[in-house]
Amino acid sequence: MIDPVDALLLTPDEMAAVDLAAAQSGLSSYGLMERAGQAVAAAALRLYPGALRFVILCGPGNNGGDGYVATRALKEAGAGVALFALGNPAGLKGDAAMAHALSPIPPLSVDLWEPAPGDVIIDAIFGAGLGRDVPAEMVRLVEAAAAHAIPVIAVDLPSGLDGRTGQIRGAAFQAVHTVTFMARKPGHLLMPGRKLCGTVEVFDIGIPKRVLRAHAGPIAENRRSDLPRLAPAEDGHKFRRGHLVVFSGGRTATGAARLSAAAGLRAGAGLVTLAVPPDAVDVVAAQVTAVMVKPIAGSAALEAWSTDRRLSAFVIGPGFGVGENLRAYVEHLAGRPMVLDADGITAFAEDPLRLFDHYKEKDEPTLVLTPHEGEFARLFPDLASDHTLSKVDRAMAAAKRAGGVIVYKGADTVISDGRHAAINSDAPPWLATAGSGDVLAGIIGALLAQGLNAYAAARLGVLLHAEAGKRAGPGLDAERLAGAVPADC
Repeated sequence: MIDPVDALLLTPDEMAAVDLAAAQSGLSSYGLMERAGQAVAAAALRLYPGALRFVILCGPGNNGGDGYVATRALKEAGAGVALFALGNPAGLKGDAAMAHALSPIPPLSVDLWEPAPGDVIIDAIFGAGLGRDVPAEMVRLVEAAAAHAIPVIAVDLPSGLDGRTGQIRGAAFQAVHTVTFMARKPGHLLMPGRKLCGTVEVFDIGIPKRVLRAHAGPIAENRRSDLPRLAPAEDGHKFRRGHLVVFSGGRTATGAARLSAAAGLRAGAGLVTLAVPPDAVDVVAAQVTAVMVKPIAGSAALEAWSTDRRLSAFVIGPGFGVGENLRAYVEHLAGRPMVLDADGITAFAEDPLRLFDHYKEKDEPTLVLTPHEGEFARLFPDLASDHTLSKVDRAMAAAKRAGGVIVYKGADTVISDGRHAAINSDAPPWLATAGSGDVLAGIIGALLAQGLNAYAAARLGVLLHAEAGKRAGPGLDAERLAGAVPADC
């Protein structure tokens, strides 16, 4: 069984609080550093047994202390070692100063390092706690390592990456492997940090997991293990599995809604109905079989039909078209489980409060918004333009403002209900194709229809969407993707 603690993502500040609490509980803080540095040395020897020289680059803080411990361990193992320091090691304090004092060789200034064949870099300069742009000396190191294709093993996080946001602070190493301790940081999963970390190894240095739990914040990796599974009851029937309604655009714009509807069926909805303008009924009816078709001629027709409370959830936006008709549909259905995607998001860009006012006072969110980067910027321009915020910060603030759940799409999709946030990390890159978002909207809609709350439906929907992408494989199109949605929710 996967330990849910392993999914926690701690910010650098939260991890600093864990380290402090561990020391206050009686654990030796230098003992923790010793285990960390030994783990880095072990990873280096395991990954590069043929390295001619391990180049250890140590910084001015505890990350550098880990590097000094690794230096001693590698030297004792008989490996070739060269040690370089950024700044004056005489200024080190506490555990880092002790690690430096125990190092078997004195460090040279990083300005003196020149790449050599057979080098492997161990980057112990800054780690996850960096809160400023890197100095010029480090920029030279990053550029030289890249120019000579020197493998880099990062300690905690590649130096130059912000552990909270995953953003590059001026320059950052491209690591082939990162060794971090006890828990990952958001920067390990958020882009572009995830690309720069290489493989990530989480090493347990002996801090009790209860301490991690006590200081962890609201961010975790999106995983299936803590989400409910949906199994049809033995005495169930189609309405018990939910009735999903997907709204379609006009006769020349029905494809997106049909993709959503097909994905909704695959994701387990008992019934799926495409609600279409009357002039598009013949087009849609000729294209679908298991999906039902319902002509809806404007708000009055919707008002009459939607009194049927067996209509469990709604998807609106894919291919619908931007305009007052869409806004009227959404407002009429406000408060009922709904996925608002694509045109549904853009339709409220000029007046977001017109949408949010219907949802922000709800105790339990029923609205799921699924914006990509551009749509997010249209609906939340102030959040999108605030570069001090991480993608997680933006998603959480947007969810609070909207009174719903935000699925902030991308290679590092973030799902938030305003109180919690989950970062998805396993989606294949070929999901970035036309119609992929329509499939995701249909999956989430089906999970809402089956009774999951909005946050669980959004999280599970993103996971099923990623799994469908992996099943369909490279070169997928959206129709193959919809057909590959796992049926075992």
